[in-house]
Parts: sequence; structure tokens; C-alpha cells
Amino acid sequence: MPDPTDRSARLALVTGASGGIGAAIARRLAADGFDLLVHANRNAPRVEALAEELRAAGHAASPIVFDVTDPVAVEEALAPILAERPVQVLVNNAGMHDDGPLAGMSAARWRAVVDVSLNGFHHVTQPVLLPMIRTRWGRIINIASVSGLIGNRGQSNYAAAKAGLIGATRALSREVSSRGVLVNAVAPGLIDTAMSEDSAAAEGIKAHVPMGRAGRPEEVAEVVGFLAGDKASYLSGQVIAVDGGMT
Repeated sequence: MPDPTDRSARLALVTGASGGIGAAIARRLAADGFDLLVHANRNAPRVEALAEELRAAGHAASPIVFDVTDPVAVEEALAPILAERPVQVLVNNAGMHDDGPLAGMSAARWRAVVDVSLNGFHHVTQPVLLPMIRTRWGRIINIASVSGLIGNRGQSNYAAAKAGLIGATRALSREVSSRGVLVNAVAPGLIDTAMSEDSAAAEGIKAHVPMGRAGRPEEVAEVVGFLAGDKASYLSGQVIAVDGGMT
């Protein structure tokens, strides 16, 4: 069994690491000394490049590719890893948008978004949970959204998925916190590294975000990094909004 006081022995899995937020989280956790599994589904080359970047910087990192909506594929991908060592930090970051008014939203569009964010949470978390519990130290960090807290026009499917993820966070925390596994959620707001100050989109952000700007992926990653560490030892079942004051 890994020594729970030795961070160098801890393995972290970040799903959806091919995106900006996921990649920033992976870089932060690697800098903090965790070994990394960086996950993607359709964007395998991106996580392969990210793993190579992290290894070049002296970190331990490997890409892993599977569809979070397919429980059999998840099990097949994770079983060989879990046979060798537990995942002790799990960041459920995989998600997708398919926005539109509910009146015109097909059942397929609704299901696709809920399937990735909410069912994907179950498919990935369930197999890693018991090995994590056996170490008596673990962190599960679910990336929700401001939409799951306050809603957003045209995002009924996304808001429902993320609100469900928040509920699952709070329920799972009650199940496993006594066993040393802490479960929290981070709810990003408008996050965009490419936003220019003089664009029309930036003006829209200024109208909706009290801080007057979009957030950066690294600002989300800082909160995740804190929750993944030993200093967050009395936080569980919480939802931390990283949204520039929107909530």
C-alpha cells in the first residue's frame, strides 16, 4: 500500500485533459509532485503531447484514452493501472456543451451532454473508489460549472448535468469522508485565455462578470491544486465557484 504521507507515491487522473482547463490542472498537479494520468477521448494527440511536455519537465505522466460514457471501456482502461497502484487524486473534468433552447432540443442532444458529465462521473469514479479508500487518503474533485449553480439560457442540458454533479459530490462526500477521501467540486464561470479586451465578447463578459474579465484556466487549476493537497484536510462536500463574482 502506498504511504499516504508520501505525495510522490500518489497517482492523479485528470479526465478531459485535452482541453484548456484540464491541461492546466494536470500541469499544476504535476508541479505539486503527483504522478499523472492525462485522459482524452477524441483528442488523443493532445494528451500525448501534454504527457510528453510534462515528462520533458521531469514529471511522471502518461496519456490514457477512453470514452467516459462507456463503462466497459473505462473498466478495461483502468483495470491494469489499478492492479498496480491506486488512483488517489481523481479530477472529473470531462464534459461537453451542446447548447440550444430546450423547446428545440432533441433527446439525443440532452442525453449526450448528461452522459459525459454525469454518467461519466459514475463510470470513472466507481472503479477507482475502493482502491482509493484502502489507502485512507484520497481526493475526488469534480469540475462543475456556474451553470449548475445559477443556470444559463440555452444550457438546460449542461446545467442539469452539472447540478447533478454537484449533488453527487455532496452525497459521495457523506459516504467516504470518514475514510480519508475528501470530495469537492469546483464551479468555473466564464474561462477563456484567448479573450481580447476590445472584442465584443469581452464587452459581454464585462456586463455579466463583476470582475469584468474572463477567468484563466490556471486560476481554476490553483483551486484544484489546493483541494488535491494536504492543506485542504478539513474540506469536503463543498462547491467552490471560480467565476469572478457571478454567484
